[in-house]
Amino acid sequence: MANYESKNHRGYHRDRNQRPHQDQRRARQTERVQVEVGQRFPLTIKRMGINGEGIGYYKRMAVFVPGALTNEEAVVEVTSVATRYLRAKVHRIRKTSPHRVEPRDSYADQVGGFELEHLDYPAQLAFKRDVVAQALERYQPEGFHSYDLRPTLGMKDPYGYRNKAQFQVRRNAEGQVEAGLYAERSHDLIDLPTCSVQMPVTMTVMRAVVAMLQDLDMPIYDEEQKSGIVKTLVVRAAAHTDDVQLVFITNSPKLPHKRELLERIANELPQVTSVMQNINPGETSLVWGDDTRHLAGAEAITEKLGDLTFKLSARAFLQLSPAQTEVLYDEAKKALDLQPGQTVVDAYAGIGTIGLSLADVAAEVRGMEIIPEAVDDANANAAANGITNAHYEVGTAEDLLPKWVMAGFRPDAIVVDPPRTGLDATLIETILAIRPSKLVYVSCNPSTLAKDLVDLTADYRVEYIQSVDMMPQTARCEAVVKLTRRQ
Repeated sequence: MANYESKNHRGYHRDRNQRPHQDQRRARQTERVQVEVGQRFPLTIKRMGINGEGIGYYKRMAVFVPGALTNEEAVVEVTSVATRYLRAKVHRIRKTSPHRVEPRDSYADQVGGFELEHLDYPAQLAFKRDVVAQALERYQPEGFHSYDLRPTLGMKDPYGYRNKAQFQVRRNAEGQVEAGLYAERSHDLIDLPTCSVQMPVTMTVMRAVVAMLQDLDMPIYDEEQKSGIVKTLVVRAAAHTDDVQLVFITNSPKLPHKRELLERIANELPQVTSVMQNINPGETSLVWGDDTRHLAGAEAITEKLGDLTFKLSARAFLQLSPAQTEVLYDEAKKALDLQPGQTVVDAYAGIGTIGLSLADVAAEVRGMEIIPEAVDDANANAAANGITNAHYEVGTAEDLLPKWVMAGFRPDAIVVDPPRTGLDATLIETILAIRPSKLVYVSCNPSTLAKDLVDLTADYRVEYIQSVDMMPQTARCEAVVKLTRRQ
C-alpha cells in the first residue's frame, strides 16, 4: 500500500478486538462466584445472544442457556464453567414465553442449524434485527446510535428452503449407515431421516443414497480408526431447473462398488443430473478437499436467479435459500444504486451472482474469488448470459484490487460479500485508500460487520442496514449495508 497516498483515517488504529470496560469489571466481580457442573438454580432470561441462546445472570455472572427465550423463567442446570460465564441447559421452565412454539424437528435441540425453531417466526425476524443492534453496541462504529436499522425481510414460508444438504456419514454401533449432523460441541453423529428446512428433493436423494451405501456394504469412514472411504454426502438442488447434484466426499480416490452404485443412482434417482467425487484424505476439520472428479451425468448443475442463469460446480458457493438470494441481491443492487457508465468491483464474487446482476448498468464489472472452479463458473456464467463487460480472476481482493488500481482501473463502486470472518484488514486499508464513491457490504455475520464498520466509518457514512433472513429457524442473519463516502 506504499504506492497510495497515506492517510491517518479517523479510528483506523483502534484495537479491533477491544472489549468495553464493563466486561473487565464484570470479570473481576465474577471471580468469587463458586459454581459446579450439575448445579441447578432459577434463572430469568434477560435477552437472547447472537447464537440464539438465552442469557441470564447468576450473581452477576452471564449464563448462556440454549433453548431459553427472553423473559422466560427457568430452572437451569450448569453444563460448563468458564472464568467469565457459565453454560447451562434448561431443567424445567417455570414461565413460558408467548412466542414459544413446538419445533417441527425432534432433534432441533441437539444439532446446529435449528437454534430458533422453538421461536415463532415474527419473533425470529425481530431477533435478527436485534442481533445487528447488539453487534453495533459492542463495537460502536462512528454514529452507530443513529443508524437506520430496517426491519428484517423474511420468507412467506420459512421451511423447505435449503438447497443443499451436507451430511456426515458414519456407521453406528449396530453397523447401520447413518447420515446427519454432529451434536453440538461434539463429534457424535445425529442421524437425520427428515429435515423440515431442507428442500424435499435433497432429503429424498440423501436417504436413498444412504440405503444404497448400506446395501452395497460400502466402506464408511471411521474417525477413531482413521480408515474407511465415504466421509460426507452433499446433495444440492437447483430450485428453478430441477437439476440435482450428488457429491461423494471420500478419504481416498478409490470408490469401491462404483459401477453398481452409479447404476442404482441412474435407475432409482433420475432427478440426479450430476454425480461427482471430492477427495479429502486424512483427519481434517475441512469438509472439502482440492481434488474433484466427475463420475456421471453433467459436471455442473444450472440455477436461475432473476433473469440470469448460473452454472454451479461442486465446490461453488451459492446462498442456501434461492428465494431469499434474489431478495438479498436485489437489496444489494438497490443499495449500490449504480449509474450508467460506472465501474464496479465484485469482491468475494463466488460464481458471479452479484456482479453479473449489475452488468446491465455498469460500464465494467471486475470480480475475484480464491476458488478456481468458482472463477471458471463466473466467467462461464457471464458468457452464457451474453455479458461481455464482466471479468473474474483467481485471487484475493486484497491482492488483486491494488494491482488493478496500479494498472489504471479505479472503480466507482465496490460490493463486498465476505465470509463470516469479515473483511481482510489489508482490503479495508485498500478500500480506504481508493475511496470509491459507493460501497455496499453484504454481511453474513453481524459481529464482524460491526467490527469492520469501526474502520470503514472513518471515510464512509452508513446510510442504512437492511437485515435479510436467509436461514429461518437458525440464528444466522444476513445484512446489506449502504455506505457513502464522506466528502
